[in-house]
Amino acid sequence: MDARNPQLPGTARRCPLRKYRVTFLPSGKTVEVDPAETDHADDGLPWSILDVALRNGVEIDHACGGVCACATCHVIVRQGLESCGDPVDEEEDRLDDAYGLTPQSRLACVCVPDGSSDVVVEIPAWNRNRVREGH
Repeated sequence: MDARNPQLPGTARRCPLRKYRVTFLPSGKTVEVDPAETDHADDGLPWSILDVALRNGVEIDHACGGVCACATCHVIVRQGLESCGDPVDEEEDRLDDAYGLTPQSRLACVCVPDGSSDVVVEIPAWNRNRVREGH
């Protein structure tokens, strides 16, 4: 399986309209997202929460490589959910398998905020891998 930013069927490629900030909980790390950036992580859609996290040293587990094929990158958008748009069917199907599902749950690999507001994202405790293997 190719783990590089697939375009999900039936979705238009989104990008932020303007600069905004993402705060990752529980670390409290805040980063600025600039739609003019051209460098993106290999996993998740460009400008997705997963892409932003990985480019800024915030680890979010993503067993499928960020292709919306699992639910390990499940996050909870505590603020700014309205800027994230509605989840596509594929994301909703994967979220059905997520532990601790909430009305603000999204998959970090395909959730792309539009920049209309700052976003606060909680990485649930069960998704934080504090010890990683060296391979």
